[in-house]
Amino acid sequence: MHLPLNALRAFEAAARHLSFTRAGLELRVTQAAISHQVKALEETLGVALFRRLPRGLALTAEAEALLPVLTESFRRIGATLDRFEGGRMREVLTLGAVGTFVTGWLLPRLPAFRAAHPFVDLRLMTNNNRVDPAGEGLDLAIRFGDGAWHGTEAYPLFAAPLSPLCAPDIAARLHEPADLEREVLLRSYRQDEWPRWCEAAGMAAPAVRGFVFDSSLTMAEAAMQGVGVALLPVRMFALALGEGRLVRPFETEVALGAYWLTRLRSRAETAAMTAFRDWLVTASRSSRP
Repeated sequence: MHLPLNALRAFEAAARHLSFTRAGLELRVTQAAISHQVKALEETLGVALFRRLPRGLALTAEAEALLPVLTESFRRIGATLDRFEGGRMREVLTLGAVGTFVTGWLLPRLPAFRAAHPFVDLRLMTNNNRVDPAGEGLDLAIRFGDGAWHGTEAYPLFAAPLSPLCAPDIAARLHEPADLEREVLLRSYRQDEWPRWCEAAGMAAPAVRGFVFDSSLTMAEAAMQGVGVALLPVRMFALALGEGRLVRPFETEVALGAYWLTRLRSRAETAAMTAFRDWLVTASRSSRP
């Protein structure tokens, strides 16, 4: 059967509006043109699509079956055509990233990436460093750790040493690391962080009985509100430190991992993935302190 696209478009608009007049306004043609196209479609299909009522239109059973198929098809066509920009088709890139990295480093730099690679349609999904790239359909993932993830290609970005951060009122009473024994120590699900930092600071690790958080962002907010002292990647909270909402009472820091850009080896690399990887690795190297 010949596919009468103009007639199908006229029918779809008229069926959504239940009006030839409003369909004509949407498609910028006359009411008569819409009516003519619908009539031609009805003749081609051999069925009636509308019941003409005194005050409008009603869909027949055949029209009710056809309408959702056409609406979804035109939506998908429009979405695909929208991906063409500057003579090139835009590619979707789905990126999973640790929320701390996104807010502390990536977000201010995304406009530069967009300007350099406008063909990449970036879809950003944040997580708390527990991620399933295959199950979540991720093209790339930014993770914190040692870079050893099974079946994964990992590109190093930079280390993010941890150091205690807290609200100014708490920092005022912290003169040496041993003073932390009197404070609430906020902790993540990684249990070795405070003991490793205390070892680097030359002190025995106190009993850590503070709240446990699955997100550094939430833990940082708790520290800003005076709930306790948090062990955080300092460079990810430069803004809060600069504004005085967080204070770093001690210079001692401990490196327990780094940020990595990762890709499953089983996932074929697209042009968008290559563009983002090259940009991110270069940008991370130029921003290292």
